[in-house]
Amino acid sequence: MSQEGLAHEAGLDRSYVGRIERGEHNLTFVALVKLCRAMKCDIAAVTAGLPPFR
Repeated sequence: MSQEGLAHEAGLDRSYVGRIERGEHNLTFVALVKLCRAMKCDIAAVTAGLPPFR
């Protein structure tokens, strides 16, 4: 899926998705949920193994 296609499916701006992908912008939880829904993936699987927040 292209950035443009993903952004469209998730209802997000393409430039925002690009900045997230390049690590230039922090991902909000709402955007994470939208991206996971668009990619039809489980949010728990995407976030598994992340270090604990401190």
